[in-house]
Amino acid sequence: MTSSLPSQKRASQRSKASVLAARDQTAMEELFNALSHGLGLALAIASLPILVYSAAQKGQAAGVVGASLFAGTAIVLYLISTLYHALPIGRAKAWFNRLDHAAIYLFIAGSYMPFLFGVLRGPLGWTLFGAICAAAALGVGAKLFNRLKHPLWSTGLYVAMGWMALMAAVPLYERMSAAGLGWLVAGGLFYTAGAVVFLFDNKVRFAHSVWHLFVLAGSTCHFFAVLWHAHG
Repeated sequence: MTSSLPSQKRASQRSKASVLAARDQTAMEELFNALSHGLGLALAIASLPILVYSAAQKGQAAGVVGASLFAGTAIVLYLISTLYHALPIGRAKAWFNRLDHAAIYLFIAGSYMPFLFGVLRGPLGWTLFGAICAAAALGVGAKLFNRLKHPLWSTGLYVAMGWMALMAAVPLYERMSAAGLGWLVAGGLFYTAGAVVFLFDNKVRFAHSVWHLFVLAGSTCHFFAVLWHAHG
C-alpha cells in the first residue's frame, strides 16, 4: 500500500503539469495574434491624444490623468502582447508571456481611472481606487514571480477585478447617461466572454485569437465610454 504512494504522487504531479502546460501556438495562430494586437496597439496610440484632448476641453486635470492612464496602460498591454506573439519560442518569449499576463492587470486598473477620477470622485472612488490598485499589484507580482500558474486562478482574478465596478453601480447609474452605461457594460461583457474563451487557450486552436478579438471589442467600447461619458 505505502509503495504505491510515490507513484500516486507522481501521477498527481503529472496531471497538474498537464493542466498548466501551455500548448505552443501554431505559426498561423501567432501571426493572427500578433497582427490583431498590433492593430490594437495602433488604435491605443491613436486614442491617447484624442482622450487627453477631450478631457482637457472639459477643464479637469483629474480627467486628463485618468484618460492618460487608460490609454497608456492600453498601449503597454497591446505593445507587450504584440511583441510576445511575434517572438520565436525561447527564453525571451517565455519572459514576455509573464509580462503579457501581468499587463492585463495593469490595463484593467487603468480602465477604471477615468471613472474614478471623473464620475466617481469622492470617498467611494478612492476606496475603489485602493482596492483596484491592490488587486492589480497582487496580480502583477504573482505573474512576474510565476505564482499564478493555473489559468483558472489568474483568469478569475481578471474577471473579479473587472466586475468590482459593481461596488459603484448606484452612483454610476445616477451620474452616467444610459449610453455611457451601455458602453461600459458592453465592454465588461466582451471581456468576460473573452475570459471564458481564454480558459480553452491550451485546448482549442485559435481560442487565443478569439480572445484577442474580444479584448479589442471590450477596449473599443470602453474608449467610447471614456471619451463621452467618464468625466461627469
